[in-house]
Amino acid sequence: MIWALQIFFLSNSYETMKTREVSRIASVISRAYQQEDDNLSNSIQELSVNNDFYILMESRSGYLFFAPESESRLPVYTYMSHAPQLKSLLENSHGLPVSFKFNNGMEKYSTLAYGCVLNSSPGSEIYLYIFSPLYPVTSTVNILKNQLLYVTFITLLLAFVLAIYFATRISKPLKSITATAKEMGKGNYNVKFEGNSYSEINRLAATLNTASYELGMADNRQKDLIANVSHDLKTPLTMIRSYAEMIRDLSGDIPEKRNAHLKVIMDESDRLSQLVSDLTSVSAMQTHRIALEKDYFDLTEAAASILASYDILIERDGYSFEFNAQKDCLVYADETRIKQVIANLTTNAIKYCGDDKLILVTLRKIGRKCRFEVSDHGPGIKPEEIPHVWDRYYKTSSNYVRPTEGTGLGLSIVKEILTLHHANYGVNSKVGKGSVFWFELDIARKEREKTPREPRDRTKEIPQDPALIEEIVDGKESESE
Repeated sequence: MIWALQIFFLSNSYETMKTREVSRIASVISRAYQQEDDNLSNSIQELSVNNDFYILMESRSGYLFFAPESESRLPVYTYMSHAPQLKSLLENSHGLPVSFKFNNGMEKYSTLAYGCVLNSSPGSEIYLYIFSPLYPVTSTVNILKNQLLYVTFITLLLAFVLAIYFATRISKPLKSITATAKEMGKGNYNVKFEGNSYSEINRLAATLNTASYELGMADNRQKDLIANVSHDLKTPLTMIRSYAEMIRDLSGDIPEKRNAHLKVIMDESDRLSQLVSDLTSVSAMQTHRIALEKDYFDLTEAAASILASYDILIERDGYSFEFNAQKDCLVYADETRIKQVIANLTTNAIKYCGDDKLILVTLRKIGRKCRFEVSDHGPGIKPEEIPHVWDRYYKTSSNYVRPTEGTGLGLSIVKEILTLHHANYGVNSKVGKGSVFWFELDIARKEREKTPREPRDRTKEIPQDPALIEEIVDGKESESE
């Protein structure tokens, strides 16, 4: 733009500005003449010298009112010869200003001739002539060209240097991040991404560091999962094979031993089936392939029905269940899945309860929420382990109060079900004091429908697996939930 404005449009701009300047000076002189300024001659002389103009004032009869002083450096004879031409044009212009350019051949530049009428009274007109040299701008353009060449060269050089500097400063950390990402892609999750002073790259590095940490944790959990599942599958499969061989070789003809061995095989088969079922449920919930069948139901009634299935533990092993609940805790959720959550939390409390074998179940309203809590007086959970208790097969460092049997997926299933319901959940625990597992559901705003509901398929409900209760009673070896 600077090249275009200074080189190509300079001449046109120069002439336009000169014409405007001559017109402005003519207006100044015209106002001074109309006001009969006593210093008019001095003012015109000053304007003529300061602006490099040649100014004449002439009457219609040819009387010269004003002419520059003789010591003026301007070539008077050159301009005086064009005064009659301006006068002729003004006489035919009906009072409008006139102008033209001329070159007398002796100079290398043109001159702008401008004329206007100061006094338009018929017969006594006063004409003002202004001659302004239009000096050539070629030398000026050449000077500007040289200056612009230097400016352009310096600008391009500076831009090139800055481009290299910023490109290096930006690309260096990006190259480092790329190399680190390749290293992480090979399975090394202990890498650290380094940023620099740019906030965007710092945020990228921080995000990748978080991703690296999470991938490392996920990789460790996956390895633990494979190890735990392998162990869980290996043990019952070994027992099934061993007892099958015992039936074949030893107890096949002895009904009592055969039935006992067959019962072990069936129990271990049930355990395998339960493990596969829980794994399938967790996977389906995480991929949102399970559709919730929501309906209105009383959470108090649902909890009471689940706790009733634990009566066998009260009678045979001396467990105590204290159930404190408010009436009419109406919620809108999948009743079958919520019962499964209550059952899993209660079973988890039984596994980790203290010597008093007391399980506290509380259901109360808090604002617009129904809050369900299961408490025990067990060993508790360390603060740093609390966020991981919902992970599959995670084992706490706390010792079991008594050995129990399970698939190790109970709390993970609880987490997935409550996540699908967008429910709040958590655990409060103190080492040596016990733990409180809880969840909250929104209180339903709609009244329970008066019309009877269609009978539900109770085979889909999971109040409490009888086989699992028997396993708890029998006190078999347990995996942590």
